[in-house]
Amino acid sequence: MYLYGRASSKHNTMICRTVNVGSKIYFDGNNFIRVLQVLWHPYSDTHLGILSSDSVFRLFDLSSDVIQPEQEYYLQPVEPGRCSNATSICPVDFSFGGDHLWDRFTVFILFSDGSVYILCPVVPFGSIYRWESVMEIYSDAHAFGLKSSNPTAVGNSNLAISWLEATFPELVDQALEGADLSSVRARPYALFDASLYLQGPLKKACQGEDEDGSFGGAECEGRAVSFLYNVVSKDSIMVTAWSGGQLQVDALADEIQPIWNVGSPPRLRVDSYDQILGLAMICESIQSNHSIVKFDQPLENTVWLGHPPPLLRLAIVDLALPIKGESGSLITMFVDPLMPERIYALHDGGIDSIVLHFLPFTSQIGGKNDTMKTPSVHPVLSTCQGEVSSPSPLYGFVSLSDSFGYSWIVGVTISQECFVLEMKTWDLLLPIHVDTVSRPIHMEELKEREMPDIISKELLSGPKVVLAPQTSPNLRSVSADSIEGRSTLHQYFKLFHENYVEYAHKVHFELMYHGPHLKRIIDEQHARLGEAEQKLLRVEGINSKLKERIDHVIKQHGVLEERLKRLQNLPGAHKKPLSRAEREFKSELDQFRGVELDALRSSITALTARLRKHMPSPEGNESKLQTLISGRKNYVQDSQISQLKSSLEKLSLVNTENTKKVKLVETALINTENTKKVKLFETALKDRESSR
Repeated sequence: MYLYGRASSKHNTMICRTVNVGSKIYFDGNNFIRVLQVLWHPYSDTHLGILSSDSVFRLFDLSSDVIQPEQEYYLQPVEPGRCSNATSICPVDFSFGGDHLWDRFTVFILFSDGSVYILCPVVPFGSIYRWESVMEIYSDAHAFGLKSSNPTAVGNSNLAISWLEATFPELVDQALEGADLSSVRARPYALFDASLYLQGPLKKACQGEDEDGSFGGAECEGRAVSFLYNVVSKDSIMVTAWSGGQLQVDALADEIQPIWNVGSPPRLRVDSYDQILGLAMICESIQSNHSIVKFDQPLENTVWLGHPPPLLRLAIVDLALPIKGESGSLITMFVDPLMPERIYALHDGGIDSIVLHFLPFTSQIGGKNDTMKTPSVHPVLSTCQGEVSSPSPLYGFVSLSDSFGYSWIVGVTISQECFVLEMKTWDLLLPIHVDTVSRPIHMEELKEREMPDIISKELLSGPKVVLAPQTSPNLRSVSADSIEGRSTLHQYFKLFHENYVEYAHKVHFELMYHGPHLKRIIDEQHARLGEAEQKLLRVEGINSKLKERIDHVIKQHGVLEERLKRLQNLPGAHKKPLSRAEREFKSELDQFRGVELDALRSSITALTARLRKHMPSPEGNESKLQTLISGRKNYVQDSQISQLKSSLEKLSLVNTENTKKVKLVETALINTENTKKVKLFETALKDRESSR
């Protein structure tokens, strides 16, 4: 129905133009094909997915052709002639995947026996996707598929990579040019020699040897009636509704990967330029007997090998619906647009809200080691009149939200009336915090904690929602003065008084009763506000002192940097370290200084004393000299004196050499001491800077 293309307007009534989608398929009098489910594709504004009773999933592009489908997938969950149960080949519902890896290219199909099959990849021609999402899938196929040691994984990943590069040519162009893109558009493409496999049925992942890995239909009663897929953070959640009133909640335990049936070519419809306009293919199930998937299997045994992803059972929720006939209850499910953990279920008894408190992968990534918590069920609206249900007064409902964080439920009753319920989401997922380490509680604080709430939760939740009693369709023509009109008005007034007038009286009483308590709380808040202001003033005073200290430290830092620069300019600071030969010579000089120099000094003093003994005094020298001249000359004494003179000359030479060596040693020691002092000063400066 085109709201903008109205044809005419009569008596304030807008007449809109309507068209039949797939009129030759679904509205032909010769066949009896029923439409089971119709959904808009989440990544296209013009594509509509339709699942029909002939086990065919069709995708229509309403912008180009509303009569002929763009894509057709003929579903064959079992081999012809091998069907042991008719419910295993009857589709019931389907859902498109969400924003997670290959899930965005996946269609989930539910059959009446509870088995779930998947088709991947299914992409509308011209649909738009985020570039980061497509690039993530492309990189994943290269990292875990092409580098695998298993040839099956390499072959499956090669097909996926070729399909991605043909559907999104920007992947190859971006790798060559390095362009920065925000979104990409899917091009019409299909593998010419392969069709999609119908993967499934999805089975439970086993934790022990006793589990058989079934798809879980035995735990619920009746037949499967509806299906819901939802992405919550890192988890892909699947909910299956059964006619017995149970909801089966599962999570995908592994990632979805595309699988093609090579050798089964699809049927393509092309134009004069060989551009693909449409396609049709037969999707057969995988007939190989796969082993049961377990959690302890390594990654190489599951990735890109063609195994359908296993399921992790989260919960079985029993809605406790009233007893009904053999057909059972029809349950329709929707997701809260603001809080994806909440699911609305519309059934014969009214509307229920189911909140999931455990998400396996989201909790694991967030670092929470929470145990598996059961979902909570909150009745939103009840239409039951007793144990045996009457015809439901609700045709259907939809959940709405706005950008301010408000959520509503809009429903339509059988009497052509509309009701709106505002839903609250802020308090459903708040964790309960228990303070295990706390200070002792005094009696006054205990009394304050035992004070009642300002307003009870019952009043905050508002008056109970009660629908008007069922009336005849001719009520609008009944006069208010008649007996039927008066009884109906009496019922309405009674309901109004029981719910809204009594609720107003309760609110008035509670507000009057809690007046003094509110005044005390306000006074306490004012006192705490005064204390906070005083603390702020003290902080401002401390802040000024801290600024002064920081300025002083900055000045000291500048002074130390200048001193360091001056010390670096000293000649001793830039001297090279001694070589190996110089260090050996220095060690020899140290040994010579400590031992041989003292021995030389002692020998010099001894020789000096001996020389003084041999040298006579000036007074006796003349007489002795005369006696020596006049007397005989002793040849032996002359030879001794000559030897003594030569030894003294040698000793003086040795002494001068030793003096030079001592000076060299002293200069070397002074240089080493200066170097050590400079290094110590530099380390002290570095320590001050690091401590500051």
